[in-house]
Amino acid sequence: MRAILVKSGRGPLENLYLGETEKPSPGPGKVLVKVKYFGLNRMDILQREGKYPVPPGAPDILGVEFSGHVVQVGEGVPEWKEGDEVLGLASGGAYAEYIVAPHRNLIKKPAHLSWAEAASIPEVFLTAFQALVVLAEVKKGDNVLVHAGASGVGIAAIQLARLYGANTVTATASTQDKLDMLLSLPSGATHAVNYKTQDFAEEVKKITNGKGVDVIIDFVGQSHWNKNIDSLAYDGRITLLALLSGAEVPNFNLVPILYKRLRIQGSTLRARSEDYQADLVARFKREAFDHITGSSGNGRIRAYIHRVYPWTEIQEAHREMEANKNSGKIMAEVV
Repeated sequence: MRAILVKSGRGPLENLYLGETEKPSPGPGKVLVKVKYFGLNRMDILQREGKYPVPPGAPDILGVEFSGHVVQVGEGVPEWKEGDEVLGLASGGAYAEYIVAPHRNLIKKPAHLSWAEAASIPEVFLTAFQALVVLAEVKKGDNVLVHAGASGVGIAAIQLARLYGANTVTATASTQDKLDMLLSLPSGATHAVNYKTQDFAEEVKKITNGKGVDVIIDFVGQSHWNKNIDSLAYDGRITLLALLSGAEVPNFNLVPILYKRLRIQGSTLRARSEDYQADLVARFKREAFDHITGSSGNGRIRAYIHRVYPWTEIQEAHREMEANKNSGKIMAEVV
């Protein structure tokens, strides 16, 4: 089969190329899907550069989210058959014509979602759902702060917070265009802050009348750490998803963590067990998935795509993500 491969196994985006590799086959509990579209995520860049540890047993091919047709099922898979239209999550291998995924990680593609929209959902929405709903336990009336608001996960988290009844949802981003976009979405941010020119801790205190936020979803790490602690209300929760600015904080005061009773938790998804991922997918389907439409639909949650590239232009797609130009998902079509 054809797949996007990396020369020498790692390197810059110029090392990406369309080549040939062995077609996988589904074992027990697995499903083989012919891929139509796949989504790009920042972990793909890190993996390409050799900076992201691939989970044991995962394929070396990049990519974890996709849409396509079922072509073969393994033993013990009663719910899927050849020809079924699905979207899904895998531990790797989506940058390819065919992918094997656990049968419980697939969701039937609704007719109202395009193939590209369907493939844009699994990784970002499940990551956001896990961080916000499962771990931070967002509830009606909470004030929420979402960093990297214009990223795929950021946009998903903002909309999920609104779905679950958040009082305010403040998003941070680096440009006015991104902030304007986040405020313009039907279920978008209620407030937006430029973290480069404004102190987001001071801004959320103004927004919440001095209370602070109950939940923070953070991808940034080091540079935001002290302001995050300052931003949190009593019994506040923060879910840490990435460390884009660095992993080491030289000095910080533990007292607010103790006296504000803060809860700080890291979160990953790709390395989780199949049972954990299956439970997460099942809960997401029950509580949120049916609310999702495309950007032109009328769902309470919508899938927003920045741009779709043919996979023959995968280098350009990675360049776009590396430049942090996207507002929404960058997608690739298998052509």
